[in-house]
Amino acid sequence: MARERSTYRCQECGLAAPKPGTCPDCARVGTYVQLVEERIAPARGPAARPSVGATRPQPIAEIRIDGGGHRTSTGMAELDRVLGGGVVTGSLVLIGGDPGIGKSTLLLQVSRLLAERAGPVLYVSGEESAAQVKMRADRLGPAPAGLYFVAETDLQTVEGHVAALAPRFLIVDSIQTVYLPGLESAPGSVSQVRECGARLMVLAKGRGVATFLVGHVTKEGAIAGPRVLEHLVDTVLYFEGEQHHAYRVLRAVKNRFGSTNEIGVFEMGARGLTEVPNPSGFFLAERPKDAAGSVVVASLEGTRPLLVEIQALVTPAGFGTPRRTVLGADYNRVCLLLAVLEKRVGFPLQSQDAFVNVAGGARASEPAADLGLVLAAASSYLDRPVRGDLVVLGEVGLAGEVRAVTGLEARLKEAAALGFTAAVVPQSSLAGVTGLALDVQGVGSVDEAVKILLGP
Repeated sequence: MARERSTYRCQECGLAAPKPGTCPDCARVGTYVQLVEERIAPARGPAARPSVGATRPQPIAEIRIDGGGHRTSTGMAELDRVLGGGVVTGSLVLIGGDPGIGKSTLLLQVSRLLAERAGPVLYVSGEESAAQVKMRADRLGPAPAGLYFVAETDLQTVEGHVAALAPRFLIVDSIQTVYLPGLESAPGSVSQVRECGARLMVLAKGRGVATFLVGHVTKEGAIAGPRVLEHLVDTVLYFEGEQHHAYRVLRAVKNRFGSTNEIGVFEMGARGLTEVPNPSGFFLAERPKDAAGSVVVASLEGTRPLLVEIQALVTPAGFGTPRRTVLGADYNRVCLLLAVLEKRVGFPLQSQDAFVNVAGGARASEPAADLGLVLAAASSYLDRPVRGDLVVLGEVGLAGEVRAVTGLEARLKEAAALGFTAAVVPQSSLAGVTGLALDVQGVGSVDEAVKILLGP
């Protein structure tokens, strides 16, 4: 007798269930969609003998790479940095981001540059008409001859266009709009996204077509659809940015051909996205002078040192419970650091509201920004400014100790290039390090750092 598989699956987390209702995993209601009924018939007769003619194990040292590792520059240095040096032939890249952040604009600009450099590019849009895309393309300038466009949602038709045109690059905007007619579920459902993603992967690997997919995101910021889509592709990029800021950050969270956590910085303008080769200067351009609660930290995004300004405002609480508001940093980590400042230095922050912001819409997520967060809060509480030509870095532990950080020389070199003359760093990071570009002061604890920079 045939066995039936689960016919419902949650669109948010991909959990299967025999009937719809509240998802026990993500606790959401109304997210279950019905899948195409699948029946698995039992095998009849003698079991088929496995075939060994198609593939065979071979020593990995004998495997030859026939063009699989070739990279093509996109013409955007920031995007090449995030991808690890360029687009790899036959790779599958997934780009996610909030609606209106600029994903389609970025890919249209990339497709224009690739068409000029490396031959035909096919841009497939399931969300916009040809006239809409043409209007955007006209704002960016004259289109090259090698750029082709089609408004199509049927994946089988798209595969036919790829077979006829033989492009080197394929862009699908977006994966949630394309569908396979053989599946009864609607476009964007779990089964459609999973199957279309698998077909596009086979297409990319089989024909050597570098493929970019645009993915919608959920309210939490994760790419919508099953998580198997992120495991399926070679590279996952997130396009981020604040709605009221012109800058955009392209961040790699998975990359089979390069390092992860690399970022590229762009600025949105009237003629599309422009690269920001010096993002540190961009984030510090409007920094106030001699302002209490302002500290510059040297963070490291992948291999790129990035200087950002951390601002803190500590003021007496108007109500019984003090408020903690954080923008651009991890809320729980900020609360932890404020507790360390209260316990180890003696500041009565239990009666103070604390507001922390990373200026310019940037983010300070790595532990090396801990000491900067602590000193910004202490500076605001004491109403004593930190030197404007000083940069701070160091991880803070619960005992109040300042721990070592990686990439010290690269961080200080970037700070020196922007005109900073002094730095406060963990004492343990200075062991065996000579010839630093700045006047460096090592500290071993939060209490020591506060006394050196803000006085007793």
